[in-house]
Amino acid sequence: MSATDRARVAFPPNWPARIGLAALALYAIYAAQILDITWARFVAGFGHGGQFLSRMFPPNVAADKLDLLYHGMAESLQIAVLSTAFGIALSLPLGLAAARNLAPAPVAWTARTLVALFRSFHPVIVAILFVKAVGFGALAGILALIVASMGFVSKLLAEAVEEMSMKQVEAVRATGASFLSVVVMGVLPQVMPRFIGFCAYQLDSNLRNSALVGLVGGGGIGATLFTAFQRFDYDFVLTIVLAIIAAVMAGEIVSGLMRRMFQ
Repeated sequence: MSATDRARVAFPPNWPARIGLAALALYAIYAAQILDITWARFVAGFGHGGQFLSRMFPPNVAADKLDLLYHGMAESLQIAVLSTAFGIALSLPLGLAAARNLAPAPVAWTARTLVALFRSFHPVIVAILFVKAVGFGALAGILALIVASMGFVSKLLAEAVEEMSMKQVEAVRATGASFLSVVVMGVLPQVMPRFIGFCAYQLDSNLRNSALVGLVGGGGIGATLFTAFQRFDYDFVLTIVLAIIAAVMAGEIVSGLMRRMFQ
C-alpha cells in the first residue's frame, strides 16, 4: 500500500458542519438560559398539568352546554366552508398569474409578492387585524382564513403549473386560441387533480384554524372554548376539545375521499 493510499481517509471529517452544529448547540444553551427554561419549571409543570387535567374529568355533557357546543361547532363549520370556497375562488387566478411559465414576468412577480405577503403572517395574527377592522364575530374569522387559503393554495398551484408539460399548452396556442382557452384546455386538465388535493387539504386546515381564530374574537367554537376557560369550566373545555378532535378527524376522512375521487 502506497503512502497516498494510507493517507486517504474513507470518511473525512466535515469541519464546517461540525463547527455549525457546535455553534447551534451553544446558542440553544444560551437561549434556554435567557428564556428561563429550567428543569425545575418543567417538573413543576407536570404537577400543575395533573391538577388541571383532574378538573377536566368527566366531560360536561349537560343539555345547556351541548347546545353551546352545537352552535359553536356549526359556526366553525360555516366559517371553514365559506373561507375555503372564497379562498379557492381567489386562489385560482392568483396562482395562475404567479406561474412564471404562463404569465408575463411583471405579472408573475407581482402575484408572487402578493402570495408571499399572504403567507407572511399566521392566521391568528391576521384574525386580530380583521377583528380590529370589522369587529368580533365570524366575519373576521372568515376573512382571516380566506387570506390564509390564498397564501397556501396559490403558491402550490403556481408550482404545479410550473412543473407541468408545456407541450399541451403550446399545441393549444398553435391553434390561435385565446389565453382563457389555453388555461381551460391546456393547463387545468394537467393540474386539476393536484388542485383538488390542495383544496381538500385547505378545507381540513381551515376547519382546524377556525378554532384558533375564534380564540381572538373570530367566532366559532374557539370563542366558546375561550369563554369556557374564562369561566373555569374545565369539564366543558374537555367536551369542546373532544368535539374539535372528532370534527378534525371527520374532516380528514372527507378530504381523503375528495382526493381519491378526483385522482
